Amino acid sequence: MIVTSGKRKTAIARATLRAGKGRIRINKIPVEIYTPTVAKAKILEPLILAGTMRDAVDIDVAVQGGGFMGQADAARMAIAQGLVEWTRDAALKRRYIEYDRSMLTSDPRRKEPKKFGGPGARKKKQKSYR
Repeated sequence: MIVTSGKRKTAIARATLRAGKGRIRINKIPVEIYTPTVAKAKILEPLILAGTMRDAVDIDVAVQGGGFMGQADAARMAIAQGLVEWTRDAALKRRYIEYDRSMLTSDPRRKEPKKFGGPGARKKKQKSYR
């Protein structure tokens, strides 16, 4: 059994991989009926690139925080990292990196803290001098 995690913005996903028949569940929902469709397509990318390797494992993903696309990216990262760790296949890792590096590495960008003098991090109150 392998446990991996993926992060995107404020979404955190934990994927558990165990020997099985190729079943994938996101928050206890089978990926076949997961909505929205664009998020489902994002989650399926590492599985499509893995080919027949995915049929030997069952993947359970628990995702919390963030919006639906942040959750999809976090789940995608956790699944890809888990499959690379499960198979120990350098060719699969290379395939993921060539397709999209963010499948295996986290995006370090975070929200900038708000400063005084305005409503946000950079925006300030306007001055007119008239």
